[in-house]
Formats: sequence, C-alpha cells, structure tokens
Amino acid sequence: MSDSLPTDATGLLTVDLSALTANWKTLAKRAGKAQCAAVVKADAYGTGLEQAAQALAKAGCDTFFVATFDEALRLRTILPSVTIYLLNGLNPGSAELVCGIDVRPVLGSLAEIEEWEAHADATGEEAPAAIHIDTGMNRHGISLAEAETLAPKLVTDEYSFKPTLVMSHFACADEPPHALNKQQIEAFSKIVQKFPGIPASLCNSAGLLAFPDAHFDLVRPGVSLYGGRALNAGENPMRPVVKLQARIVTVREAKAGTTVGYGARLKLARDSKLAIVSAGYADGIFRAAGSSDNKKGAEAIVAGTRCNIAGRISMDLLAIDVTDVAHVKRGDLVTLLGDGITVDDLAGHARTIGYEVLTSLGRRWKRRYI
Repeated sequence: MSDSLPTDATGLLTVDLSALTANWKTLAKRAGKAQCAAVVKADAYGTGLEQAAQALAKAGCDTFFVATFDEALRLRTILPSVTIYLLNGLNPGSAELVCGIDVRPVLGSLAEIEEWEAHADATGEEAPAAIHIDTGMNRHGISLAEAETLAPKLVTDEYSFKPTLVMSHFACADEPPHALNKQQIEAFSKIVQKFPGIPASLCNSAGLLAFPDAHFDLVRPGVSLYGGRALNAGENPMRPVVKLQARIVTVREAKAGTTVGYGARLKLARDSKLAIVSAGYADGIFRAAGSSDNKKGAEAIVAGTRCNIAGRISMDLLAIDVTDVAHVKRGDLVTLLGDGITVDDLAGHARTIGYEVLTSLGRRWKRRYI
C-alpha cells in the first residue's frame, strides 16, 4: 500500500499485523514444548488491542495477558473463547465482575486470594485464577514463605478454587548474566514443586530468549511481539511491527548562528534548511529525543536520507535539519519509525526503552493495519 495520507491528517501509524504474527510464531517455536501466550496490555503495546489480538488468535494464540479489567473486557468482547489472565490482580469487590466475563485474575496477595476463594466458595463456581509468587522483584506477588504455607490448601480440597497457573516474573532478564536471574530460576523451580499438576510460567520476552531451560509450561512474551528489543545485548531477532510517518508543515531557511526551538539549546553551525514536522511529545516523540549543542538528536528519514532532529521537540511540532536533502517540500511525509529506524533507536536518543516509545504513541495518528 502507498504511504499517502488524507489531507486532514498530520501523521500515519502503520501496524504490520503479518510481522506481529510472524514474531509470535518465531517465539512459539523458540518456546519448544511450552505454550506461547501473548501479552496485549496497554492497548497491545500501543498497536491496538482489538486488531493485534484478533491477528494473534488467528495465528493460533489462545492465551492472553492484560493488565486491567477494561482491557480484559475489550478482549473478551472480540474473543469469546480464549483464556485471559488479568495481570494486575483483583480489585476489592470485583470478583463477581471478573468471573462474569470468564477472566482469570493473577492473584498476588493473600488478601486477593482470600477474596477470590470467598467468592468461589459462595457461588460454587470453579473460578480459575493464577497465583503470582514473588521470587526477587518485590512487586506483585505473594512471598515464597506465603506460597509454602498456601500450597497444601490449594492442591487439596481445602480451597474451593484451584489455580490454573503458578507464575513469577524476572527482574533482570534483559541482562542475562545478572546474578538475580539464576536466583529467581532456582527459587521458582523449587517452589513450583509444591504445586504439582499446576502449569508454571516465569518467562517474559527476555526470559524466553535468554533462558531456554526456564520456559516451564507457559511463556508470556510482550515487547518482542511488537518488534522491540528484549535483551540489552546482541541482535534483535524480531521483525519491526510499527512505522510512523508525519507530515511536513513547512520548510524554512535558517542562518548560521541562529538557534532552533525552545530554550535556544541548538545553535546552527551553517546556513540550514529546516523541515518543520507535525509531530511532538504529545504524539509519543519524547522531548528528550531532541538535540542541543552537546547532544545529537534522534533521526528521521526524509526523501530517503537520514537526517537529525534539530533542537528541542515541542508538544506538536519538531524540526529536522534537511540541509543536505535536495527535494523536500511542504506536505511530504517523513519517517520517524521504520525503514531501519527502530523503536529502540528512538528510545536510546530519549534515554528510555522501546516499551515506553510503543506505549506512548499518541491517539492523533491516523492508524492503518496491513
């Protein structure tokens, strides 16, 4: 398809669903005997929950993880038969709502477990759920000691509900040599023995790629599905999923010695040509990705040429130095992500991570799915 844009739109976000499903299939293959789920929280990492989840389900994925009840409801509305886990757990008083749409909360505290058990006992429902055990991240999850105490009750008939998954989460999987990874794998391997017959899950994207011996029964990749880098070092085996293009509002001449943008942080060393582009930090192009006299800015592709962002990024506009581009005019599209510029490239210039770039993509982009 062409990169044309309606005249009333200022930017185009293209989501390649074939790349998304290809990434899932690649990860599913690497998962070996473990089931490969998909994390579609945060609007499928900014790509669109409905479109992404439907494509993944068509490719064969039948287990999904979301963060909030609203996300679970959106997902259940379009995929009535898949398994859905609710990562952020059980809000007080929400057991009936969660059960009502056949969603499995990831229970990470004794209070959540007790409330879920009370609902299952009162209603006689099976009320499947996951148990999250903290193995070293100090975030959501019951302690190892609590899990030791709880396990006999959950694997016998003492509790009305039976866990369908026991899980934990890596803190440092993006750095495989980190000592905490080995500690967490050992701790999880030991505690899951207390839950015989219940599937176990530890690996996110980075864990899936880095620790093939720790896949257990189910892996739950997130950022890798969307083309982001999961491991800090080495090649990224994933295909890019998003392409971001924005329209040039105007092209202007600027004299050497003058400055560009808020704060006058970039002084032009030569007479320059600047393309002013209709995109800014309100659209997910972080302010920190701009440039100054002491810092090189993020890149964009203009008429096939890589160019640098000039000066600070504003809320709705940014400037690109197109002095060395022969043919550039008002209305042209420039590429901010895609054609070799990855979400992690942009993230690096903004001193953040690809996850944040993806989940910050604004709602003003015209979206196209291919």
